[in-house]
Amino acid sequence: MEDVVAGVLRQWERAYPGLDTGPIAVLGRINRCAALLQQTPDPLTRAGLTRAEFDILGALRRVDVELTPTQLARESFASGAAVTKRLRLLEERGLVSRRTDDRDRRVAHLSLTDAGRELVDGLIPELVAYDRALLSGLTPDEQDRLAEALAGLLNTLEGTIGRPLR
Repeated sequence: MEDVVAGVLRQWERAYPGLDTGPIAVLGRINRCAALLQQTPDPLTRAGLTRAEFDILGALRRVDVELTPTQLARESFASGAAVTKRLRLLEERGLVSRRTDDRDRRVAHLSLTDAGRELVDGLIPELVAYDRALLSGLTPDEQDRLAEALAGLLNTLEGTIGRPLR
C-alpha cells in the first residue's frame, strides 16, 4: 500500500526529473505523521489536556521534586512564556501548586498536587498503551531502528537549528 507522500514524490519527479527527493521522502512523512497524531483524539484529549500540558505534568512527575519555571521549561522542552501560560491553566485546574522561595520571593517552586499526581499516574499506562497501539504496524525491531534513526536526526537538528546550514 502506498502512502500519500509517495504520490507527492512522483509529482516532484515529474516536475523536476532527476531531482533527489530523498529529503522530502523522510521529512514529508515525519510531518504527515505529526499532523495525523495531532488530529487523533488520544487519552490526553479525553482527559481535557493538551500534549504540551501533559509534558509539564509529566516532567514534574518524572523528576518528582519541586522545579522552578526555568527548570520546568528545560525539562519539558518549552519556552519560558509557554510554560508560564500552561502553568496558569494547570494551577487553575488544581493540578500544579506553586510555592514561593523562602529566600527570594521572585522564585517559584512548582510541584504536582495530589490531583495532578493521580491524573498523571492514571494516564501514563493508558497513554503508553495507546502509543503502543499506534506503533503496532511495526515490528519491535522496526520500532527500535526507527527510534535510533530519529534519535540521529534529532541530534543533528538540535546541533544545527538556529545556525546556517551548508
